[in-house]
Amino acid sequence: MARPLAGTPGTHRTRGRRRALLALRVLALAALAAAAVPPAPAEAAAQAPARVGCEGPVTPAPQQIVEDCDTPARIVDKAAHTIPTPGQRAWQQREITAFTHFGMNTMTGRQWGSGAEDEKLFDPPEIAMDQWMRAYKAAGARQVMLTAKHHDGFALYPSRYTDHDVEASPWWTKGPGGRNPDGDVLGAYVKAARKAGLKVGVYLSPADGAELPHAWHARWVEKIREKQQNGEELSLPERMALEDGDRAPAGQGRYGNGSKPTERTIPTLVPGDDRADKVASGALPTFRFAADDYDAYYLNQIYEILTQYGPIDEFWLDGANPWGGAGVTQHYNVRNWFELIHALSPDSVVFQGAQGVRWVGNEDGIARETEWSVTPSTVDPWTVIGGGLPNDSTDADIGSRAKLTAPGVRYLQWYPAEADVSIRPGWFHDPAERPKTPDQLMSLYERSVGRNASLLLNVPPTKNGRIDDADMASLTAFGKAVRTTYGTGSRPATGHPVTFDRVRLGEDIRQGQRVEEFTVQARVAGAWRDIASGTTIGARRILPLAAPVTADGLRIRVLASRAAPRLLPPTVHLSEAGRR
Repeated sequence: MARPLAGTPGTHRTRGRRRALLALRVLALAALAAAAVPPAPAEAAAQAPARVGCEGPVTPAPQQIVEDCDTPARIVDKAAHTIPTPGQRAWQQREITAFTHFGMNTMTGRQWGSGAEDEKLFDPPEIAMDQWMRAYKAAGARQVMLTAKHHDGFALYPSRYTDHDVEASPWWTKGPGGRNPDGDVLGAYVKAARKAGLKVGVYLSPADGAELPHAWHARWVEKIREKQQNGEELSLPERMALEDGDRAPAGQGRYGNGSKPTERTIPTLVPGDDRADKVASGALPTFRFAADDYDAYYLNQIYEILTQYGPIDEFWLDGANPWGGAGVTQHYNVRNWFELIHALSPDSVVFQGAQGVRWVGNEDGIARETEWSVTPSTVDPWTVIGGGLPNDSTDADIGSRAKLTAPGVRYLQWYPAEADVSIRPGWFHDPAERPKTPDQLMSLYERSVGRNASLLLNVPPTKNGRIDDADMASLTAFGKAVRTTYGTGSRPATGHPVTFDRVRLGEDIRQGQRVEEFTVQARVAGAWRDIASGTTIGARRILPLAAPVTADGLRIRVLASRAAPRLLPPTVHLSEAGRR
């Protein structure tokens, strides 16, 4: 999996926060619930922001416009009233998504395909979908996501718009009567996930090696051979292309072919299209977009997936562009994509899409200590992939007051972080690699879910179509540890001491994300003492303590906030290590 597209570098981090002591005393946590969580406003819908001028109250919305007349204080107030859509809020509550990298690369033993692979190579002995779902549920995942098309362009469902798909493989005919009931891998995956009670996401790579122009590809391979003969280092895509150099890309040469946008109807019906009657009657909607050859192809695939398997809960757009340096670049019209997805599946969150979710900035599964769900943009987020962040996704600061009020910021949006990582070093299964241990996974959980992000944990099935036994064991132990530690929480109260080494906090994100700095104090043997501190809270904040504490009271002191803090009842927990 390639890292998503980043924004442009920004200014150095500055703090510049007003420090207002907003002490929130929590002696009996039951009282906190009543005091800290007011009735929620009507939940935001995915829509264009309204212009409200520069006076009067700010209307809560998932996206805000920054006006020229806005003062820094009003911009901060707009950030405090930027709230999630229903789909975003539901997504943040799911905590863990299991990522399934499976496809042509699994069969070839590669991490990155070329797009010239023979479809006959996709021939697993079985695909044990129910076993996959058991493994994912054992880890505590509430959502799963499949690579329906990776960068090689091989589609794991029968697409009307390419021959480079599962229908051309031996897997399609493996079964009684020469027709595999689970030949449609994506369809079987969605069915198994929903049977298991899991939400479903789909990864559809915009980059597509199968659609590279054939003449350009032949020249490129010759240049790669020259580089190799000269002893120059080859990139991973170059090495894969060289391995398949005698085969042309499997598609129709639509990626970066220089075609001009023309008006297209989506879906674009093909000869003998089984949807023709439903489209003619209006039972299936149609859309008109100005699109070039590849964008039309991609829009048609989005339409297929969302009308045949949807609605879905997350649509994942990888930002890889592996051939840009070699002379082929596809200029995406992402507004078309976002509008089509939202029209067909309104509650889908789009990874790197407007009012969706964003890349945390690394592939280590670790969120920032200060992780904001409200981010600034210098351009309309509906026109760019990656949210239009004015600074790079890898920067330490992407949401402070200094970033929000920086020159050029024109939009604010609710844009929570997704922390992606693989259980193994690679994204596709490699039998030579070993999975992360349960302790390593628990540490990642606390540094992603526990820092206002969601954990996207990749668990790739083997070439034999099953989750590896070692992965299953690690996932099961990890999920048990999470449930043992965080399944229930204690609430220390006067006369009832509790021993704990973890504190879990949360804001009522229906009201937005507001806390900028806080400390946690515990009453130990009648005296209050500091036990933890932090900056942001957001949907969740887990604070591991240096050693277990036994206390009969807890209080949170909010030292800086963008508006009145709206906290959820905190809980305390004891880890497995703390029980020893």
